[in-house]
Amino acid sequence: MEPLIIEATEDTPKVHLDAEKGEFLIADRSLPENSIEFYQPVFEWLNNYVASPNEETIFDFKLEYFNTSSAKQLTKVLLILEKLAANTKVKIMWYYKKEDFDMLSSGQRYAKLIEIDFEFIEFE
Repeated sequence: MEPLIIEATEDTPKVHLDAEKGEFLIADRSLPENSIEFYQPVFEWLNNYVASPNEETIFDFKLEYFNTSSAKQLTKVLLILEKLAANTKVKIMWYYKKEDFDMLSSGQRYAKLIEIDFEFIEFE
């Protein structure tokens, strides 16, 4: 399966999805002009991955900020991962900057909605 690599811009996040390396990351800022269009290749890649996943998937969310429309797309990403978790081990690593309680509480809200193991990691 070919990796999906999208480098970050000022308004869009870095996306690194590489099943062979076991790298699953969405990072930086997510406020694209059209979030549905931006995240479409992510959904397609993840849906293909669900058909032939690794034994374990650890997905890193290391976002500094995301807007409301991105929040909806991130929910869709997490719902795909929840579907994957029915058959394999899936863990979400939710990173937040020290004292960024908004990002922490966003992750905690997702953890209540989505039945996947979440770990919250503070970083400088």
